[in-house]
Amino acid sequence: MATEQLWNKKCVGNLRMYCRSGYFQIGSFHYKYSIMGYSIELADRVREWLSTVDNIEVEEKKMFSGLAFLVNGKMCINISHDNLMCRYNPELEDVVSEKKGFLPMIMRGKQLKDYCYVEPVGFQQPSDFEYWMKICLEYNSIAKASKKK
Repeated sequence: MATEQLWNKKCVGNLRMYCRSGYFQIGSFHYKYSIMGYSIELADRVREWLSTVDNIEVEEKKMFSGLAFLVNGKMCINISHDNLMCRYNPELEDVVSEKKGFLPMIMRGKQLKDYCYVEPVGFQQPSDFEYWMKICLEYNSIAKASKKK
């Protein structure tokens, strides 16, 4: 019963949490679960901002343990828990890395030069949020699309 109560607490509030593919047991019952977490409020904020931009096609996809916003078929910005994951022009690395809330994106021990995470402190102000959205959208127009499988 205690496990069941903990599970319910993870699934309430602003942060939508599921568990990444696995199993847990309560008594003799086995339950399958999967984890994907992202802030619904932040997703709404990104969705609303993108809706004000003309001549773009936006698709939402669950990926990177969160919710990705693909613009014109290319990953533009992602929400992972309560952070933004931004795709930006690598030429801006020095400027972007000095912004508050910036966290480098590390995969397999290497930093990805055109991606970063931004903690909530870095986009709480409307002007900061707009900065991140704009650099992602600007890079999206010149970024290469992923190969379709």
